[in-house]
Amino acid sequence: MQAFDAILASRLPGFSETDAVGVAAATFGLTAATAENLGSERDQTFLLRGARGDDLAIMKISNAAEDPATLDMEALGVLHARRADPTLPVALPRVVPGADPERDGAAAYRATLPVGDHGATEAHLVRLYDVLPGSGRSDPLALSDAAIADWGEMTARLARALRGFTHPSAHRTMLWDIQHAPRTRSMLGDIRDTRRRAAVAAVLDRFEAVVAPAWPLLRSQVVHTDFTIDNALVDHDGRITGIVDFGDMSYSAMAVDIASVIDSLANGRSADELFRVSRLVLDGYQRVTPLEPLELRLMGELIATRSAVTIAIPAWRAAQRLEDAEFAERYTASAEAIVRAILDAGWDEAARRLSGSPRPAPDTDLATRREAVLGPALEPLTYEHPIHMASARGVWMTDTNGRRYLDAYNNVPCVGHSHPRVTEAIARQARLLNTNMRYLHEAAIELAERLVATCPPGLDTVLFVNSGSEANDLAWRMATAFTGNTGGLCTARAYHGISEASAALSPESWLAGKAPANIETWLRPDTYRGTDLDPSGFAAAIGRLALRGVAPAATILDGALTSDGFYDLEPAYVAELLRMTRAAGGLWIADEVQGGHGRTGDAMWSFQRFGIVPDFVTLGKPMGNGHPVAAVITRREIAQRFAADTVFFSTFGGNQVSAAAALAVLDVLEDEGVLPRVKVAGEALRAGIRDVATRHPAIGDVRGMGLAIGVEIVSDRPTKTPDPEATAAIKEGMRDRGVLVGTTGTAGNIVKVRPPLAFTTAEVPFFLEALEGALAAH
Repeated sequence: MQAFDAILASRLPGFSETDAVGVAAATFGLTAATAENLGSERDQTFLLRGARGDDLAIMKISNAAEDPATLDMEALGVLHARRADPTLPVALPRVVPGADPERDGAAAYRATLPVGDHGATEAHLVRLYDVLPGSGRSDPLALSDAAIADWGEMTARLARALRGFTHPSAHRTMLWDIQHAPRTRSMLGDIRDTRRRAAVAAVLDRFEAVVAPAWPLLRSQVVHTDFTIDNALVDHDGRITGIVDFGDMSYSAMAVDIASVIDSLANGRSADELFRVSRLVLDGYQRVTPLEPLELRLMGELIATRSAVTIAIPAWRAAQRLEDAEFAERYTASAEAIVRAILDAGWDEAARRLSGSPRPAPDTDLATRREAVLGPALEPLTYEHPIHMASARGVWMTDTNGRRYLDAYNNVPCVGHSHPRVTEAIARQARLLNTNMRYLHEAAIELAERLVATCPPGLDTVLFVNSGSEANDLAWRMATAFTGNTGGLCTARAYHGISEASAALSPESWLAGKAPANIETWLRPDTYRGTDLDPSGFAAAIGRLALRGVAPAATILDGALTSDGFYDLEPAYVAELLRMTRAAGGLWIADEVQGGHGRTGDAMWSFQRFGIVPDFVTLGKPMGNGHPVAAVITRREIAQRFAADTVFFSTFGGNQVSAAAALAVLDVLEDEGVLPRVKVAGEALRAGIRDVATRHPAIGDVRGMGLAIGVEIVSDRPTKTPDPEATAAIKEGMRDRGVLVGTTGTAGNIVKVRPPLAFTTAEVPFFLEALEGALAAH
């Protein structure tokens, strides 16, 4: 019993060009002067011309073994594709004279040539198609890069047009459909060259081991399966003007068509050109339909398999004398070159080169390369043995060895790593438009309106930038312009950014320990030791500025005191600081880069917990869930004063992709009820840590709000002596047990717990087990 579609094992019809003229007249009543045999694998295809040499139609005389239902599928599929995409250049079938598609269905597009007519020794089905413009069997080496990308786009358009089409005959075993490639193993003996045969066998081995198990996960539908130079017409620029011959149409993976196109367009190219051309085709395809990671990862195998069957099937048909060997094997040498290029590169390297991913390297090599090119000023890698991360989702990160880590440190992916709402919003908008704010667009305007709606009345104007540093820098510039003052006030361990202005307000980064002349700091209240609880330290800082003849332009405060150690401030204390700032002529900057977007659990912004109305609200890291976007929210009068001095514009600030990311974050915060979840999870986590503390005296204090938590490590509880060495060891110990945390505080003795807000009570036991294990090991 044949292991595949019998049509592939059947001989071509044997009609002459003279016979073809008579066939056209007998079946479709078309009077043609000449017929040109265009060549075909299993059927006969003729171009019919009139007496004046004009092209009349394309006629296909089908192999006698062809199932009429399969031809009906072809006709219906083409008609469906044209309805779905009216500009798709597919060759449409003509109706047989006297037939009615409404009455006869797909049979209206095929005529029967009986035995004995015009030399027919068997009954044949005949179809007529419109002639499309362009030339066939063009030279793929002559295609421009733009044309190659257009081929990819047309491939995706064709698949999209066929997306809703189905037919029982589509479920067939046609060997050109590479899902059935293992069946060509029986043809290996017909490949005369032993080295070539071994290469094909290696590809089939890889297909069975890697691709076949993953095949059910690939997106599938009815596809062309044989979209090649032979089955397309092109204009003088190489762009497709016609898609023909749907004879191999099957239900298969969408990616099959991409492999077919690349196999064809890579004909005669070097290995480097194979990968470059493949990337161009993939770029074009993804203009219409983005590929899934699995499809991209298996693309090398799919291309190699298509080339392997391009070697095996013609070799077998030639050996069976079903087709002229020279015509059948015209692409064999090129297909072999493609197979060898991929085998020589190696499967992993081929996947990398096709996707454009960075080249993988051992961790030790990466660390050395990092130091060599990024230099000593960059903050060192975290952990004694750095982690080489590969992926992340929700609150879990996975390294290149497949080990998972609970992320209790990274506040940037606010609503969770790789949140689908955010990633899809970014991709969707990036495929549509991404430009600057010199043009009207809804996204940034809606984002600004929604941000304003979260703030107290009076904070009514938004300026978009790209990072928290830029936001704080801009707020500082506006404060100095509005007040005419030059002094700044921040907490003694604050971090507010890396620009010249924001770094000056970031004592955490003052490694030399010397403050800029226009900046003063004050010690935040230490609720654990009961020191600096009143505003006198702040008043003294203002006084020190005044002694130097400097008045404050602004006070800046991270409401969660993240870098200072997560101390929970009393509203009255903060209100008094605000009063003194304004009395001294300064403005208030509420830095919400680390404490905002619901991290405290009881309010959208940490400053709202204090009942104050700042002059600026600065946003950054969490705003786009990892996408670079930031903002300053302020009063209109401040913005007007700033506008009198300068015109503000940021090339990327407020671009449509960034705005889409930020809008998606706001949606997720609302739809998932993130703030109530944060409050519950934070309370559960702090309670669990306090329970651990009853068994481990190294924990001196547990404090914070929502999912901004500080665990202070001490060497002696009675004296509350900071123990930074133990803190570092605990951080490393938790890492070894699969939990990521940081350290902070003036003495570096506070374990910083600041997870993505996707953290829930379900993760609390895992965190506590790692913490207790690290404490016990220490």
